[in-house]
Amino acid sequence: MNGVAVGVRELQALALANYGHFTTMLVEDGRVKGLALHLERLRRDCRMLFGAELDGERVRGLARRMAPGRGAVTVRVTVFDPGLDPGRPVAAGDPQVLVTVRPAGGTALPPLRVRSTPYVRDVPGVKSVGLFAGLHHRRQAQLHGFDDALFVGAGQAVSEGATWNVGFVDGGQVVWPDAECLDGVTMQLLKQVHPYGSRGVRLPDVAGFEAAFATNAAMGVRAVSAVDGVGLPGADAGADSGSGSGSHPVIDALRDAYAAVPGDLL
Repeated sequence: MNGVAVGVRELQALALANYGHFTTMLVEDGRVKGLALHLERLRRDCRMLFGAELDGERVRGLARRMAPGRGAVTVRVTVFDPGLDPGRPVAAGDPQVLVTVRPAGGTALPPLRVRSTPYVRDVPGVKSVGLFAGLHHRRQAQLHGFDDALFVGAGQAVSEGATWNVGFVDGGQVVWPDAECLDGVTMQLLKQVHPYGSRGVRLPDVAGFEAAFATNAAMGVRAVSAVDGVGLPGADAGADSGSGSGSHPVIDALRDAYAAVPGDLL
């Protein structure tokens, strides 16, 4: 935390009150796709949750100290106030920067089979540390034989996954649901490099799409093969072997476009 090894005392507020925000970056050979978007997210959310300004260059330096110059790791930057009093969160205005590192997972992943669940995250536009509900719904989906949860709001409006954005393919075009959700960095980058449209997507509409996919910084672009047991033809059955390849050309094009996005030096 703040460049110094963190102890139990400093983490107590984060562990027990769980109030704060974060961003997760895939760092490959010292570079991050969409680094400016990650830093802007941290600054924006810090103002929202703490009414404080966050120095993006300081955050960048702290993250750089933790990331190796070669290879791939996942770096998470968490911002929270160790002095938070749960009885007076209005007084929390001294946010600190916690940087953690874990091995990067592979991006060649089999398609997801997802289960819809009625849920809208608290303050959807903020990437908050409160992951209880998302993990609970993911667990329930896995208990029922699925891989993950897809959130559906009022009027059966599809919004996002537990920790990822969702997109669809209709008539060879990318469609992002027009619903309240976290504006993911990977989704933002894909919008910059591949044509798309946005419109409301209701759960009954899903069966009519050619394909679906999930996106986040850790997995890039991952095909979705089924929603509630309804198969989507755009996911390659051969991807079960771990190739991660989508048979639909738009999913392949999205993967190629994302792979070509240059990383920014951390």
